[in-house]
Amino acid sequence: MRKPFLTVYLDPKLLEALEAYAKKRGAPKSTVAEAAIAGFLTPDAADQKEAAVTRRLDRLDRRADRLERDLGIAVEMLALFIRFWLTATPSLPDAAQAAARAKGRERYIGFIDALGRRLSQGRSFAREVADDVSGSPDAGSSTAADVSP
Repeated sequence: MRKPFLTVYLDPKLLEALEAYAKKRGAPKSTVAEAAIAGFLTPDAADQKEAAVTRRLDRLDRRADRLERDLGIAVEMLALFIRFWLTATPSLPDAAQAAARAKGRERYIGFIDALGRRLSQGRSFAREVADDVSGSPDAGSSTAADVSP
């Protein structure tokens, strides 16, 4: 089958580039021009890139949603703890203040140690809370060693 003939007018510099490319590839100018026109008219590569970018953005969006949820859990947990602590902790007499500060420092060091252990193990309290709420089989799997000083 014979292909239809097309006459095209090109800028001299574009024609030089076409001739150089065809010579470099060892292909006729008409074959190079046909492939270029086909590539221009069928933007598969652009569609594939757009689909890849869309998938990546979707993954980033899901990650951002999880981060927002985890941050919300952390803020609510902290607010609830502070409210509970402020309403349930009685004031100490002046004589007991020094002993309370010493005990507070000791508990804080224990808290930091427990936090370090949990972080080094890759465990997340926010994930445990989410599992507890959803009734996951792993719910309540933390031990006293995870939270005790």
